[in-house]
Amino acid sequence: MSTIHVDVVSAEESIFSGEAKFVALPGEAGELGIYPKHTPLITRIKPGAVRIQRADNDEEEFVFVAGGILEIQPDVVTVLADTAIRGHDLDEAKATEALKQAEEARANAKSDIDFAKATSEFAIMAAQIAAIRKLRGK
Repeated sequence: MSTIHVDVVSAEESIFSGEAKFVALPGEAGELGIYPKHTPLITRIKPGAVRIQRADNDEEEFVFVAGGILEIQPDVVTVLADTAIRGHDLDEAKATEALKQAEEARANAKSDIDFAKATSEFAIMAAQIAAIRKLRGK
């Protein structure tokens, strides 16, 4: 069985490192599916879920990323995330509250920069909530 090594890291820590059969994540131009021996590629990733089908036990590992860079080599996938949270650490109530705060910040923005920052945070929190619901089957 062919596998690919996957590393998911954020600025704070290594979130996942191991062998996988398949990886799926939100690329800049749409959802990417990566199997071993994939053509080399570097692209930006959008906020959303990284799904890793582990090679050792066939379970799916789930990580939320708030954007970043993806590098694919035939035997290695590296996700350099702005922020990354393990699936089991996601908190829907906190994400919903952060979404409301971002929405308020957008409504009260005094400058284009404030509005853009709040809009970015809003998009990240909306993607996180969608990822949580997908993970939990809601």
